[in-house]
Amino acid sequence: MAFGLLTDRAQVRHVNRRPATEGTTVDWPAWVPAEVVESLKAGGIERLWAHQAQLADHAVAGEHCAIATPTASGKTLAYLLPVLSATAVVSSRAVAPAGNDDLRTRLGVANHTALYLSPTKALAHDQYMKSRALAPKGWLSTTLDGDSTQAERRFAKEQANYVLTNPDMLHLSILPSHSRYQRFLGGLRYVIVDEAHRYRGVFGSHVANVLRRLRRVCEFYGSHPVFILSSATATGITKWGARLIAEQAPIAVVDEDTSPHGERVDVLWQPIDTPAHEAADLMAELVRDGMQVLTFTPSRSQAELVALRAGRKAPGIASYRAGFLADERRGIEKALSEGELCGVAATNALELGIDIAGLDAVLISGFPGTLASYRQQTGRAGRKNRPALSVLLAKEDPLDAYLFENPSLLFDKPTETCIFDPYNTHVLGPHIAAAAQEVPLTEDDRRYFGPTMASLADQAAEAGLLRKRPTGWYWVRPDRAVDSISLRGSGNRQINIVDEASGAVIGTADASTADRTVHKGAVYLHKGEHWLVSEYSPQES
Repeated sequence: MAFGLLTDRAQVRHVNRRPATEGTTVDWPAWVPAEVVESLKAGGIERLWAHQAQLADHAVAGEHCAIATPTASGKTLAYLLPVLSATAVVSSRAVAPAGNDDLRTRLGVANHTALYLSPTKALAHDQYMKSRALAPKGWLSTTLDGDSTQAERRFAKEQANYVLTNPDMLHLSILPSHSRYQRFLGGLRYVIVDEAHRYRGVFGSHVANVLRRLRRVCEFYGSHPVFILSSATATGITKWGARLIAEQAPIAVVDEDTSPHGERVDVLWQPIDTPAHEAADLMAELVRDGMQVLTFTPSRSQAELVALRAGRKAPGIASYRAGFLADERRGIEKALSEGELCGVAATNALELGIDIAGLDAVLISGFPGTLASYRQQTGRAGRKNRPALSVLLAKEDPLDAYLFENPSLLFDKPTETCIFDPYNTHVLGPHIAAAAQEVPLTEDDRRYFGPTMASLADQAAEAGLLRKRPTGWYWVRPDRAVDSISLRGSGNRQINIVDEASGAVIGTADASTADRTVHKGAVYLHKGEHWLVSEYSPQES
C-alpha cells in the first residue's frame, strides 16, 4: 500500500509530512585508537555524523554531557566511541586513566571500565548485541540483570570492562555488594544513562539517588566516572540532567541532528469502529502489503487481542508485553529485528530503542499520555533512511479529541521537561540509610544528598537504623537497607503463572496487579491462548 492511498481514507483527520534529509559527516577524532577505527569500519561505519563526534569529544574531555537527538540518529555510537576507546584497547593511545592510580594498581585494574544503564532489560540486551558487533575482538562485555546466570554475574564482577544493566540491578545487587565489584567500580570511566527522559516522577527521584550512591562508592574506590545521558525526546536536559547526576552546573548538551533521515508521514486517524479493532485491521492490511508494522496498545490484554484479530487476516503477527518469560521476549525481539515477524502488537514495553531495522510503520491505539512517549513510539519506524509511516488512532478521550483539533501540539511543540525531586524526604530518607550501609555517611555527603541529609540521618539514628559517631553515621542492623526501597513504586515481586497439568511456568504477573488479572476464575490470555485460573496463591510465588 502506498502511503498516499492510506492518507485518502475517510478516517484521516490530519497528515503531517516531513521530507527526507541528508547528513553531515566528519573525520575520526585523533584520540580514537586505530584498533577501534578499524573495528568500526569493519562494521560498515566509515565516518562519523558531526553530532556523534561532538558528544564523544565532550566525554573524552571529562565533561558530563547529554545527547538529545531524535530516534535513529546514531546516539549509540556517539557514547560508544569513548567507551570503546577507553575499555576495548589496552594501549598507550587509549584515554588516560582517571582516579587514584595507586588504588587502581592494588585492585588489579588493567583497563578502564564502563557501565550502561537502561530502564528495561530488553534495551540493555539490544545494546549489548549492537556494541559487540562494533567492538574489537576480545572486548569483555556482558549484560547483568535478574535473568543473568551465576556465571554471567561472576564474569561481570571479575572480568567485564563493559556491563549493561538497569537501575534496579545497580540498586539491589551491585551497590549493596560493592566490595565484590571493586575491580569494576575502581576502574569506572564512563556511566551511560540511556533513555534518560524515563527517569521522571517518583521513579526518577529514586534513580537520581541511586546515581548519587554510585558516585560515592566509585569515589571510595578512587574513580570519578564521566556521566553521558542519552534521550531522543529530552527538553531542558542541560539542567534536569545535571540534577539527575548531582551536578550543580548545567551539563553540556548536543541536540543538533546531523544524520540523514527518510521521508516521514504522520497520520491522525479517527476510528469508526473501536481503536483496537481498527488498529488490528489496519495492521493486517499493511502487513499484507509487505510492510513490517509495530502496533502500540494501552494494555496487555489489548496487545493480545489486537495480535489475535490481525493474525487472522495476515501471517507473521505476534504479541509482546510484560509478563512473557525472558526467552519468549528475546525470541520475539530477535524475530522482529531480523524481519522474521511481519508485525507485533505491543504495550510500551517495546517503546524504547531496540534497533528494529526496516520497520516501516507504527500504529498507536490512543495517545500514550505524553509527547515524549508519542515521539518515542513513532520513532520506531524509519530506520536506515527508509520512509516511515505512523498512525495515531484516537480513543474516546477528551485529550485525544483536543489533540486532533490542534495537531500542531503533536508535531511542533517541544516535549515535556523531566520533573523529579531527589530531595523528597520520603524518597531521600531510605536512600540515605542505604548509602550509610554501603559507605558510612559524613558531612561531605551533603554535596550528593542536599542540606537536609544530616537531619534525616539523625532521624534514622533515633529510629535505630543508623548510629551517629564523631566520624559520621553508620548502619547498625543485620538486614539490607535497600530491601525496603522499591524504585518503581509498586514493588518488583512477580507472581508466577503455572500450568496445572505440567507444572511449567508459562508467564508472570506483577504482584501489584495480580489480584485483578489472575485471580481465581480469571481468564489469562497468553500469546493467543486462553487459560482459566483455577487457583490463586500469591504467597507461594
